[in-house]
Amino acid sequence: MAEGKHHWLRKDDAESTKASFPELFFDLVFVFALIQLSQTLASDFSFGIAFDALIFIFALWWVWIHTTWVTNLLDAEVVPVRLLLFWLMFLGIVLAIALPKAFDEAGLVFALAYAAMQLSRSLFALYAFKGTDASSFMTFARITMWLLVSSAFWVAGGLVSPESRVVFWIAALAIEYSAPLVRYWTPGIGASPAETLDVNGEHLAERCALFVIIALGETIITTGKTASDHADEGSIIFLVLVLAFLTTVLMWWIYFHDGQERAADTAEDTTEPQNTADHLFTYGHLPIVAGIILTAVGEDFTLTHPHNQSDHANALAILGGPLLFLAGTLWMKAVSSRSVPWSHCAGITAILAGFILVPYAENYLLQLMAAASLLGVALWEYIALRRFRRAPA
Repeated sequence: MAEGKHHWLRKDDAESTKASFPELFFDLVFVFALIQLSQTLASDFSFGIAFDALIFIFALWWVWIHTTWVTNLLDAEVVPVRLLLFWLMFLGIVLAIALPKAFDEAGLVFALAYAAMQLSRSLFALYAFKGTDASSFMTFARITMWLLVSSAFWVAGGLVSPESRVVFWIAALAIEYSAPLVRYWTPGIGASPAETLDVNGEHLAERCALFVIIALGETIITTGKTASDHADEGSIIFLVLVLAFLTTVLMWWIYFHDGQERAADTAEDTTEPQNTADHLFTYGHLPIVAGIILTAVGEDFTLTHPHNQSDHANALAILGGPLLFLAGTLWMKAVSSRSVPWSHCAGITAILAGFILVPYAENYLLQLMAAASLLGVALWEYIALRRFRRAPA
């Protein structure tokens, strides 16, 4: 049986660097999950809701990125791996349906779906590597033990009152997010040796880029639907729609024009692929995705209440989303090029300065400041790159 599982492992050829159709099919669940999350936040955004949102963003990203790690190591075109992805898709749909009521009556459903996704995927990888790759098998044995502990906190949180739930779920996320940092140290067997997983950096880069596309696509869907619901409210809606679309295009440009390809090259050429992938993708893409999701919430709120006097809770989405996005892309580009993109630093500074104007500005003006800051970053970087590439060697 062990010999028969060798074909489950990812092939070492050019095709293996590309995202497969089963992986793309799996991603559709997260389109639904992100729409559920954005609509839930936009309906009643506050500091408390924003804190709950971070839990959902951390959870959705973690279950997606770790599934991507497994499909990076295994061949998603093999029938057993496809069946795993279909199973995870079903659990993901249950998770997304429960998400809007996760801090109410659907807490246990959300927790059970999340824990089942994490554990079933890890146990599958454990079985896949048994007898085929001893070092990867031991790494997933450690991962499974950590997930058993975090799952207990997820389920316990689903069982307690909504007021206490957040404590258990924060503890669960803290366990899961700290595990790779200590290389899944486990009593009795210690930590996993460095660089034990045969990571394909180019594949991980493409998969993360596709998730960014999903998040940006969710932004377009959300703003388009909200704009159509308020189309009869005058020219201000058209202005905000233009600003929202411009913001989405600029985020795409800032991420893809230079940063994504450079990150892919770095992940592929490094002598420490597992460590580099953690820095660039596992942790590095979290603020990028979170920033896009918050930006979508801010655009939705601006379209719904363009002339409302803003407050810091609204600004947390309208300005905070682009701020997080720029911080994430700054980190990605700094790690991959070993140089600081000063255009991003300037953009972050401009957005931070915008928070000073929050008590005196209406929502649409904050949206304008966010779009203008992103435009400045994109133009600065574009001009700087053209000059650099034209400079004599």
